[in-house]
Amino acid sequence: MANSLDTSFTTDLKYRLEYAGLRFLIGLVRLVPLDTACDISALFWRVLGKRNRRHKRALANLERAFPEKSPEERERIAVAAWDNLGRVMVETMNIDRIIKDPSRLHVTNGHWIGRYKDKMGPALIVTMHMGNWEIGMWPVTLAGVRPAGVYRSVKNPYVDRYLREQRQALYPGGLFGRGRTAGDDETQKTARLIMDYVRQGGRLGFISDLYDRNGIEVPFFGHLAKSMPIAAMIARRVGARIWIGRCIRIGNRSVFDVNVNELRIPRTKNQAEDIRAITAAIQRYFEVWIRENPEQFMWSNRRWS
Repeated sequence: MANSLDTSFTTDLKYRLEYAGLRFLIGLVRLVPLDTACDISALFWRVLGKRNRRHKRALANLERAFPEKSPEERERIAVAAWDNLGRVMVETMNIDRIIKDPSRLHVTNGHWIGRYKDKMGPALIVTMHMGNWEIGMWPVTLAGVRPAGVYRSVKNPYVDRYLREQRQALYPGGLFGRGRTAGDDETQKTARLIMDYVRQGGRLGFISDLYDRNGIEVPFFGHLAKSMPIAAMIARRVGARIWIGRCIRIGNRSVFDVNVNELRIPRTKNQAEDIRAITAAIQRYFEVWIRENPEQFMWSNRRWS
């Protein structure tokens, strides 16, 4: 019993110290002007990223996606992607300041959301790791639709609570957390929860550009990639709309263009094929947008098996 209490106390102390360290770092970052802090972080990550083991994965993904480009060109894109990640990390610590500054956010096609605001019904907002993906939800939130979101929860409860609070303005409908090492049971439980939420008229946003070992194989840059079908499944089964969003950085500052487009949902007699078609359409949107700005996509993430 004593050992159990000692372990609990030690773990809690560790979590509190980690949280204190994080808040101290965030406090330091917020003392520096936003664009200056982003420039410093971007420079750091351009150097660190090339030494990161994921840099090889980024180059391998780029070779698969852009075989016509030279190795030097692919290296340049990979390094630029690390630069973007460095900026995103600082921007995440200043997300409240960014969304309160209208000069930093330009919304394209936002009128579509406003048009359906009072008659939208259940909806899913699907984004990808591009530009600053944290801000991809903003047009929907700005329209007063009150979306919720799905995020990867953090083991440290103090850090997790802080991160949830920081995202409250972006996700006024709340957040559904899933574990860092989600197994099949947990994944299915989360899927049921969000399915029920959307079925009851909720609006839900999540990132859908990662490799999913239980996903559906659809084309992505000319190669089959196991892709997340959850948006397609929910939309097809409960009659929800799907909005596809992207957030593109303008220049090297924390200024963004956020774009949303509605995806038409096929509803034939073959539900399985409809889900496959919707999943493929989402990835086609992503591919077109990535080709326009490959430097802003996170190539270091796993995408193909």
